[in-house]
Amino acid sequence: MSEHAKVLSVRSASQAAGLSWRDYLELTKPRVVALMILTSVIGMLLATPAIPGWSVLLFGNLGIALLAGAAAVVNHVVDRKIDTVMARTRKRPVATGRIATVDALLFASGLAALGMVVLIWQVNELTAWLTLASLVGYAGVYTLFLKRATPQNIVIGGLAGAMPPLLGWTAVTGQVDGHALLLVLIIFAWTPPHFWALAIHRKEEYAKAGIPMLPVTHGNRYTELHILLYTLMLLAVSLLPFVTGMSGAIYLVGALALGLRFLQYAVRLLRGDDRRVALNTFKYSITYLMALFVVLLVDHYVLIPA
Repeated sequence: MSEHAKVLSVRSASQAAGLSWRDYLELTKPRVVALMILTSVIGMLLATPAIPGWSVLLFGNLGIALLAGAAAVVNHVVDRKIDTVMARTRKRPVATGRIATVDALLFASGLAALGMVVLIWQVNELTAWLTLASLVGYAGVYTLFLKRATPQNIVIGGLAGAMPPLLGWTAVTGQVDGHALLLVLIIFAWTPPHFWALAIHRKEEYAKAGIPMLPVTHGNRYTELHILLYTLMLLAVSLLPFVTGMSGAIYLVGALALGLRFLQYAVRLLRGDDRRVALNTFKYSITYLMALFVVLLVDHYVLIPA
């Protein structure tokens, strides 16, 4: 064995020895998946006056989580070079070489296959194929193409990330409903101000990585104006469940309070052009979405006749 081969062998053994199940868990982006499952569960609960059966709650969310995790793994693989130049991602398992690209793809394939089996076998085919379409949309269309092709990547690619409430709804009912599409529309409108706020805070890193995020291509001021416009759009869209009779006064008050607070952040960002405000706006946007869906859920059960 040559000296070079020995060095590679030792390095591989060292990496394998330091590898743990936590590295594979990190590949699935568990925090992101957890937020998706929260909206999926709420979609399930809103789909019916009664509490859905334990089977659909368990297997529906398990299948969705497995496919979402598979999409996240593919994202790690595709973005491995970009991840090495960004502070928040440079220690990711594929970027550092702790997990080989082939191993990550095999892991993603296994997760996706298992997720499809669970959804088709225990839930329904509509949910399975819609979830698979979301995976392809995120991992394929967005990560492989849109992310590097246009500053509108988040707007166009946001549809894939907005699907979980619809997936939860179809898991329970087996059909697509207009009210479920309203939930998708809320997340679709929420996505641009959420990610653009982070992009302002991480502008230099995105520029270094060659990702054409809106602050990089058009500047902070332009981006902040669009965050404000999309937040206004989000506020209007968030009122549609009340307007259509899907929800009542509890939700209306909650949506207005949460939306106006979001709008306050957007106005402060436009006036101040402060990276700290941008980061705080990003953090609040996560709280906003979780709180909005929880209020919608509370309103749903209060409206149910005794």
